Amino acid sequence: MSENLKRRQFLMGAATGSALASQAFAARPSSKAVSAARVIGANDRINVGLIGAGGRGSHVARQFQRAGKDGANAQIVAVCDVYQKRVNSNKEHFSKDFAETLGTLDYREVLARPDIDAVIVATPDHWHATIALAAMDKGKDVYLEKPMCHTIEEARQLVATVKETKRVLQVGSQTTSGDQWHQARKAIADGMIGKMLLSQGSYHRNSVEGEWNWPIDQEAGPNGKGENYIDWKTWLGPAKSRAWDADRFFRFRKYWDYSGGIATDLFYHVVAPMNICWGKPQFPYKVMAGGGKYSFTNDREVPDTFHLIGEYAEGHSIVLSSSMANSQHIPGLIRGHGASLIMVEHGRFEGFAKQITLKAERSRGGKYIVPELADKYKGQDEIKIDVQELDTMQTHVKNFLSCMRTRQKPTLDVETGARAQALITMAVHSYREGRVLYFDEKNWKIVPKAPRA
Repeated sequence: MSENLKRRQFLMGAATGSALASQAFAARPSSKAVSAARVIGANDRINVGLIGAGGRGSHVARQFQRAGKDGANAQIVAVCDVYQKRVNSNKEHFSKDFAETLGTLDYREVLARPDIDAVIVATPDHWHATIALAAMDKGKDVYLEKPMCHTIEEARQLVATVKETKRVLQVGSQTTSGDQWHQARKAIADGMIGKMLLSQGSYHRNSVEGEWNWPIDQEAGPNGKGENYIDWKTWLGPAKSRAWDADRFFRFRKYWDYSGGIATDLFYHVVAPMNICWGKPQFPYKVMAGGGKYSFTNDREVPDTFHLIGEYAEGHSIVLSSSMANSQHIPGLIRGHGASLIMVEHGRFEGFAKQITLKAERSRGGKYIVPELADKYKGQDEIKIDVQELDTMQTHVKNFLSCMRTRQKPTLDVETGARAQALITMAVHSYREGRVLYFDEKNWKIVPKAPRA
């Protein structure tokens, strides 16, 4: 079966449940239907549209605005959300820079604009792939908020479409622009830890908003008047149809239809940097997950405490833990047979680390466990490598805008992003199904038994 035919079948199937989604996923007969993109010169200003103007989307768009004024030469020219109040407030803000800022409830109006070069997709997770794929078909580059998407099949389609359309897609996990991961990758590539065995990390927090109890606008909804109007049917999109539920709209990360909870919201910021450290982004081979609703039992579907183990065919594992009811992290590190590499001693993957630390493994007699490391460590037990302090959000945004001009691969490209997505999506399935799962890399399928070699 051709890739184009697979894609058409996916697009038609994914559209079920919403007329808007159906139109967005109208099958195109061939790659010739992809819209031509404007060629951006070195001095041209990049026009960006925001799709999904909630708290996160508004913040990211303002980061683009800031980067645009700080040498990146970009501006926000369109704002879209299904909540009229969000459209109004963002339109007012960005109109100060661009007098004709488009404000709309329909993202297709943004994609139809030939003067828009890129879009920020910051909707709930279940809309990410739908809009990103449609945007690339329209010749737009995409800054796609993490998680990259909601399903493995969507990840596969995003990878295929980037390849087909030659668009730039940056996954919006700004953590990956931190210098510590890139220093760690070099240390591993230089053979400083020997055989890689185990990566560990965590993402813990303990606050009202931290566990997704964001404020609810009581006057807002599908029956709201004026700026209180929410297009609920469109918001649901390909998800199950249901009556208006303010908690689902304003606190969507607590529900499986729109999010994977801790796995997709928090662990993406850990798994994506790990894939960068490893040097070669990898699909997991085997995944298992556990946890539960231990503190917040009645107001959500997703667990408040979650952990996973992922195993890789090349012979190493990853172990991650998180709780929304306790804020103590564990160090983020990678264990090798010859040494350990500590990237974030404090454990906060979105925090700055002044140094990464290499700690050699030695026998009781003082000899290095891996003799080949003796020349590298020269009698030392540990080596510290300085890390450049960066504004990771600005670095990530500017990297995307720069790649739009150069057509180079961005820091968190679609291939790396898909491999991180596979682990966290499999963990969600493992938790919900209560069993160990395997990944059939050849067919991009989650399977209950180890695939044949």
